[in-house]
Amino acid sequence: MPTPLVVSDVAKSFTMHLRDGINLPVVAGVSFSIKAGECTVLGGPSGAGKSSILKMLYGNYAVDEGQIIVMHEDGLVDLAHASPRTVLAIRRQTIGYVSQFLRTVPRVSALDVVAEPLVERGEEREAARDKARALLAKLNLPEKLWALPPATFSGGEQQRVNIARGFITAHPILLLDEPTASLDATNRDVVIELIAAKKAAGVALLGIFHDHEVREAVADRIIDVTAFAPGKLAA
Repeated sequence: MPTPLVVSDVAKSFTMHLRDGINLPVVAGVSFSIKAGECTVLGGPSGAGKSSILKMLYGNYAVDEGQIIVMHEDGLVDLAHASPRTVLAIRRQTIGYVSQFLRTVPRVSALDVVAEPLVERGEEREAARDKARALLAKLNLPEKLWALPPATFSGGEQQRVNIARGFITAHPILLLDEPTASLDATNRDVVIELIAAKKAAGVALLGIFHDHEVREAVADRIIDVTAFAPGKLAA
C-alpha cells in the first residue's frame, strides 16, 4: 500500500515584525512518513513545534524549505509548493483536520456544522445529517443542543461538535491537534474508539495528545519533535 504522506527536510521560521524583523526558527530538517492504518503521535514539550508541523501539513503555514508529498487523487502532490486551489482540493478530499477549537458559524446549527463537510463532498443533505446525528449521539452531546448554534456551548461541548465534524468524512489522512483537551473521561474513551475505527478503515492519523492515557491508547509510534530543533542541525 502506498505511503499517503511523506515529509522531507521541512523547515519553518517566523519573522517577528514587531521586534525589528527578527527571524525566529521553529523547526528544521523535519522528516518522517505516516502509514495507512497507523496513528503516529508528535511528542515533545510545549513550544517544540508540534502544532506548527500540523499546520504546515494542512497548508495553514507556508514552508521555508523541504517537501510535503501527499497521495492525492491517485497521484503525488507536493503540498509545500502547491497552488491555493490545489491545497483546498487536498483539504476537501484527502487531509482532514481536527483542531482544538471550533470556529463557529453564526446561526448555523450544531447538526449542520457537523454535516457540512459531507455536503461539500457531494452527499445528500439529509443523509449527511443522519450521519451527524449518529456521531453527536455517540459523543454524548444532548439532543436538545443539536438544533442550536454552538457559539454559546461550553468548551467541552464545542470540542465534541468539532470532533464529530472532523471524523464524519472518509479522508485518507486525518490530523488531530489535542482533540481530547476539553473532554471528560467518558468522551475521551469515545474518541479513542473513533480513532481505532479510523485505523481499522486504513486512515493515516497524525496527532498531538498531551493526555498521557489517550496517547498510550492510540499511538502506534511517537515522533520526538525535539529532534527537529533548528540548532540540532548545526551541532
